[in-house]
Amino acid sequence: MTILPLLRRQACLRLTTLRYYSTKPAPTSTSAQDTPLSSCPENTELVGLNYLKDQPEVIAKPDSEYPPWLWTLLEPTNHPEGSKKERRAKARQEIKDRNFMSTQ
Repeated sequence: MTILPLLRRQACLRLTTLRYYSTKPAPTSTSAQDTPLSSCPENTELVGLNYLKDQPEVIAKPDSEYPPWLWTLLEPTNHPEGSKKERRAKARQEIKDRNFMSTQ
């Protein structure tokens, strides 16, 4: 048995772990009032939202009439416990522990 395959494997691993990152772009200075929050302008007829018969069409309101939490719905949430997979595994383990203790 020779050491050559091991050396090749280690050299291959070293080459794949090198990463070169570019510098971050400078932040652009745009105020919050310059960019609109909604994707449709005010008084736009929103087709397909009205599902009741004999009702007026739904019209988009100005952004100021909507609640502030509405604009944060599409932002990603940060869970302090970890990923969804980790939370599920933790919950399953807690259920198993409770069930085990109830049989003792």
